[in-house]
Amino acid sequence: MTTIRKAIFLDRDGVINCNRDKTYIWKASDLLINPGVPETLKALKQKGYLLIVVSNQGGVSKGEYTREDVEVLHRHLNKVLEASGARVDDFYYCPHHQDLEACLCRKPLPLMLEKAMARYGIDRSHSWFIGDSKRDEEAGKAAGLRTLLVEPNSNLLQVLGKIS
Repeated sequence: MTTIRKAIFLDRDGVINCNRDKTYIWKASDLLINPGVPETLKALKQKGYLLIVVSNQGGVSKGEYTREDVEVLHRHLNKVLEASGARVDDFYYCPHHQDLEACLCRKPLPLMLEKAMARYGIDRSHSWFIGDSKRDEEAGKAAGLRTLLVEPNSNLLQVLGKIS
């Protein structure tokens, strides 16, 4: 019997962490996890979902921070989540900014999602994208995923009743 690989794709800024006061979150000292995130991620993991963050990080292209800064923050984020019994399986990010360069990976284009689905053998018909913007919704739909839009910086527990 073949096991279906399913995933929850999540935007980072505004969904996982609060970005209310800052345009770009790239320092550990600025990281504030949104309400309900650890509990939600833990519950989704128990339902058998891979958890993959997909994020535009245009500040890299603008020279405000580096790729290494993004990766350090992602490692820190997982340490914080692990303390609550949750963990993100992988992180994908686009370092480009639409005002400075053309790229194929920036949301709303679905390339980051497609790469993750190919790498992990994910069944898109059993997977979701959770975001807080129209471009997140567009990227998820373009990749053939079911989508959920949440209010930025809201309690993520609200999605649990909608995902089976």
